[in-house]
Amino acid sequence: MLSLHEIGFIVDMVEEKLAKGGLQWLANFKEIRRDFAVGDIIFPIYAFGGLEEKGFLLSRIFSSFVTPKYKIHLLLYTANSIDRKFLRKLIISCKNKFGPDDWILLALVQNERFEENMKDEVRNLADDRVGVVVSSLASKDEVFSNNVLGKSLQKHLKLTEARFEAFDAIDYLKAFTIIFVLGTIFLIMLQLFFTISSVSLLSLLFMFILSIIAAYSVYKSRFHMVLKLDNKGFEVWTGRTSKTGRWADYTDVSIYISPNRESLLRLHSQGKGTFDLPLSRVGVSRKDAYSSVKQFLKRK
Repeated sequence: MLSLHEIGFIVDMVEEKLAKGGLQWLANFKEIRRDFAVGDIIFPIYAFGGLEEKGFLLSRIFSSFVTPKYKIHLLLYTANSIDRKFLRKLIISCKNKFGPDDWILLALVQNERFEENMKDEVRNLADDRVGVVVSSLASKDEVFSNNVLGKSLQKHLKLTEARFEAFDAIDYLKAFTIIFVLGTIFLIMLQLFFTISSVSLLSLLFMFILSIIAAYSVYKSRFHMVLKLDNKGFEVWTGRTSKTGRWADYTDVSIYISPNRESLLRLHSQGKGTFDLPLSRVGVSRKDAYSSVKQFLKRK
């Protein structure tokens, strides 16, 4: 059976992605509900949205004339096992609940492995306004409907993995400073050794603009941090380098505050020292992360 903690982790993860705009490539979701009833079926997460742009005024005006006005409904359902009969019931219930032109995205998580005929049922779904993704926690496998909505849902929603990242202005400023200083030194060297009048207000302005653009690439490749969690372990990316670990290798966890006031989760192991997971730098709540990791360690 799905443990209460594992269900909670998946539900919280999807809600976090929706709230932070992590699924904006699917739709601009405006409303999120918990324990949403469709007939006698209770969905832990329901989100409603559309394809309209939420950006600048010109983008919104362009969107109002060009973008289709489809309503989009995303629903998450978790169970120990989902068979073909129940899948059909889910789809029919949602189609009866929502409008005839609405798009429906069904994200389903089951504990057990797939039955082979279930895979065929999902892949051969004929309704183009319904996209389905089913994930198995036992096999870490996914199957999705072979239509545009199913492929998009599978691409953007990872049901068994939580991914956290946030833009760090301080690290970006470091990258900008490095590029701008080195570029300015280069201009000075040209003027000193090659008698080229290269240091001027215009050249410094050009170097400033170039540094702003180039700094983002340097920031992403050297400083940007990403934290990925699932029920087996974790992966921490710093730029292009990564470190991975398994919960089975650790015995306890604590919240650690670094000298520069950065929040970290410190994992403790017997004989292997400690490992720190970033929190504040990837925008993760200390309380939620500590609770989730603590449960992972108990279940190892």
